[in-house]
Amino acid sequence: MSGRGFGSAVTLPGDPPGGRRAALVWGVGVAVYFVAVIFRTSLGVAGLDAADRFDVNASALSTFSILQLLVYAGMQIPVGLMVDRLGTKKVLTLGVVLFTVGQLGFALSPSYGMALASRALLGCGDAMTFISVLRLGSRWFPARRGPLIGQVAALFGMAGNLVSTLFIARALHGMGWTATFVGSSAAGVVVLVLLLLFLKDHPDGHEPAPAPHAGAAFVRRQIAESWREPGTRLGMWVHFTTQFPAMVFLLLWGMPFLVEAQGLSRGVAGELLTLVVLSNMVVGLAYGQIIARHHAARAPLALGTVAATALLWGTTVAYPADRAPMWLLITLCAVLGACGPASMIGFDFARPANPPERQGTASGIVNMGGFVASMTTLLAVGVLLDATGDNYRIAFSSVFVLEALGIVQILRLKARTAKRERERLVASRVEAVHVPV
Repeated sequence: MSGRGFGSAVTLPGDPPGGRRAALVWGVGVAVYFVAVIFRTSLGVAGLDAADRFDVNASALSTFSILQLLVYAGMQIPVGLMVDRLGTKKVLTLGVVLFTVGQLGFALSPSYGMALASRALLGCGDAMTFISVLRLGSRWFPARRGPLIGQVAALFGMAGNLVSTLFIARALHGMGWTATFVGSSAAGVVVLVLLLLFLKDHPDGHEPAPAPHAGAAFVRRQIAESWREPGTRLGMWVHFTTQFPAMVFLLLWGMPFLVEAQGLSRGVAGELLTLVVLSNMVVGLAYGQIIARHHAARAPLALGTVAATALLWGTTVAYPADRAPMWLLITLCAVLGACGPASMIGFDFARPANPPERQGTASGIVNMGGFVASMTTLLAVGVLLDATGDNYRIAFSSVFVLEALGIVQILRLKARTAKRERERLVASRVEAVHVPV
């Protein structure tokens, strides 16, 4: 099958064909991820409403997002194993059911405890989406399209975040808590129907080898062999270091910081959060194209994004006046938009380091990195805000500790990964020379 767009590139022998059918099937998977991100980030614009509804302080409010991310991060390796073993359609179906029930439960929860349980359920379902979509793309598109496919999937995820910042926030003030969250849960039902009707794990003629018996030995071997690859570990630390500042800002603390510490109205704060999302979408397309053409740009782009984020974050929280000027807040939000695309570079280190039968497991390890960092920072910010009387300068400075840790690990693993990739490239060329025609 040929065509323009994702399927128009020359493919290698054995590569999936791409084309319009691939774009349609993959689009269904991306739609599921799009809805999952809407549900995940809906708390980011409802944080102040949630604090009032459940009468909780900053630490208790951060527990919503921390528990959700704890479940998400803890599920990454099991979900990777499930995708490698069961395929995309079964895992995505289970994920949609769980995150839809979680969103509906959050809408109807009469107490803080039930709301926590609902967010945990939502996090469990959400955890099954992105890795499945990455696996779906690798099964339907040529390998050379991998970086662009990953960035475009993330772009649609950020479009889900845009829906939260633009529509969920307005609906909360116009329709109220219950109607907003019940209404949004209907989107989960829609994508479930699309998934059941149209999604297929792989194109005809490209069936994967039968999965081995998934006993304890298989699980241990999948995890150990994935972790043994320096590219997998480097990918995890790239994801860890790049993703979490924007995630913390969008998922929970951006709106309170802009309203309470910077004195902005909710409307203006919402526009700045929207800027983060729009910047993410633009930068994601640029990063995907750059990496697809220049593989060596991966590490410089990741480290450059970390440096720019640290510079703008530090300038904002250390600004000598009580409130930072608008131009600085705008610049900070524009730079935070690069964090998501930079985190996707982690998958571009892990993908060539692992064979197809380990892609789900390796992606799970990588994806765990950023969400562990986000969860840790969400907790640290909440605790520090309570301990310091809502001093955002001190609380937001916790970001630098994790960035420093991540940079050290990236620099430690970068050369080792490059050497391993060179060895693999030489081996593949030698093998190609000896393949009989």
